[in-house]
Amino acid sequence: MNSSITSPAHAEPVSDKISRSLFWAIAVLSVVGIIVSAISLERHYAKSTTSFCEFGQEFNCDIVNRSEYSSIMGIPVAGIGMLGYGLLLALSTAYRQRADTPTRLVLAAAVGLAFAIYLTYVEAYVLETWCILCLSSLALITMITLFAVLLKFKAARASS
Repeated sequence: MNSSITSPAHAEPVSDKISRSLFWAIAVLSVVGIIVSAISLERHYAKSTTSFCEFGQEFNCDIVNRSEYSSIMGIPVAGIGMLGYGLLLALSTAYRQRADTPTRLVLAAAVGLAFAIYLTYVEAYVLETWCILCLSSLALITMITLFAVLLKFKAARASS
């Protein structure tokens, strides 16, 4: 069955609508990721503690965002997150018409997901403290990766 067949009620192929929806979803999730990362970055540099993300010793964003694991070579992890989500946003909007974009989205999202999984490991087994913002970012990059993989499969099927 050809997934790009148009029906009389629709002016564009079904696969184009699905691809556009996946690009849109990745873009929206990327914007949310930038916002979550920006809040984490603010908490990284903040001098005072906050209670908006503190639920005892087990859930405390300030402990995680100010730990020795919150920077890599002096660059805050949250700043790296903002850049990564910015790249995903650019790929899903400005560069979405390029044929290689689905592949680049999968690669960028997979790198982000691997990094988020590593940071989650650090939270669980090294710091023994969870960050709600970090877990939110993990959920966002997981969804972005899933949507990017779906987009890549759609693109591969469309070209065959």
